[in-house]
Amino acid sequence: MESILITGASGFIGSFIVEEALKRKFSVWAGVRPTSSRQYLKNRKIHFLELDFAHPNELRAQLSGHKGTYNKFDYIVHCAGVTKCFDKKSFDYVNYLQTKYFIDTLRELNMVPKQFIYISTLSVFGPVRETDYTPIKEDDSPMPNTAYGFSKLKAELYIQSIPGFPYVIYRPTGVYGPRESDYFLMAKSIQKHFDFSVGFKRQDLTFVYVKDIVQAIFLGIEKRVIRKAYFLTDGKVYKSRAFSDLIQKELGNPFVLHLKCPLIVLKVISLLAEFVATRSKKCSTLNSDKYKIMKQRNWQCDITPTINELGYTPGYDLERGVRETIAWYKNEGWL
Repeated sequence: MESILITGASGFIGSFIVEEALKRKFSVWAGVRPTSSRQYLKNRKIHFLELDFAHPNELRAQLSGHKGTYNKFDYIVHCAGVTKCFDKKSFDYVNYLQTKYFIDTLRELNMVPKQFIYISTLSVFGPVRETDYTPIKEDDSPMPNTAYGFSKLKAELYIQSIPGFPYVIYRPTGVYGPRESDYFLMAKSIQKHFDFSVGFKRQDLTFVYVKDIVQAIFLGIEKRVIRKAYFLTDGKVYKSRAFSDLIQKELGNPFVLHLKCPLIVLKVISLLAEFVATRSKKCSTLNSDKYKIMKQRNWQCDITPTINELGYTPGYDLERGVRETIAWYKNEGWL
């Protein structure tokens, strides 16, 4: 039985990776913090490993202790990270520096796995190809314009700089599905008869259902690819209102007032929300990073290598994915 460590296992994407690894008969280790919720990690076959990425000496002791008892992991999926912070410096500290600590410790302890799978983001490329609306490609120059995207790019570049390191990087676009909380806010707003879109210029959006990210990860393990990076979408391009229209349909087509927010208004609101969040030391869904993400007009990317090299076939287009997601929100009492 091969072993797999999933960091950030208690999170939205991580918990789905854990479930699939169990189905595939891996010996599954969930990397968590002492304070992590285990709401979606209740299978008794899950082994838990508390990892302190912020303190290299503690991390070294934790990993060394594991190796002494169980040997090293065959595969590691590094899903731990932050997508929003009240202090922008935290993006760099958590997403880049703690990833570096983790990899350095694995190398020092001779615990480098067969694959180190890093969950990155399409945001590492930023607003490129916005004049011709063509798909972002692997050889485009990354130009992240958010603290989140830049922190993920720094981690990618570090991983790729290590000679022979067996990385596989996945760069999903907008990820949605059961257990996800940000798109849930859209569904909740539509349920209350309001929907907001941003800007008046054309916007091409892409999405990927959480289970398709999981599919790609395990295809990469099966194919034994290393030192590769892949974009992940469902293979389709959507207009700005596609997601909200499908949510409205799944909610029984309630009356919805669709409002278009000028970018300048959104920018002011985002900056104010960020200021309040910083003063109160709480994370805000709206902030300057989120504004730049919502402002971006072209989210197309080329998944041809993902399809050809991994045999990736998206199982969910947006209609099927939204239907399953809204059904889950209803069943769980979120809506």
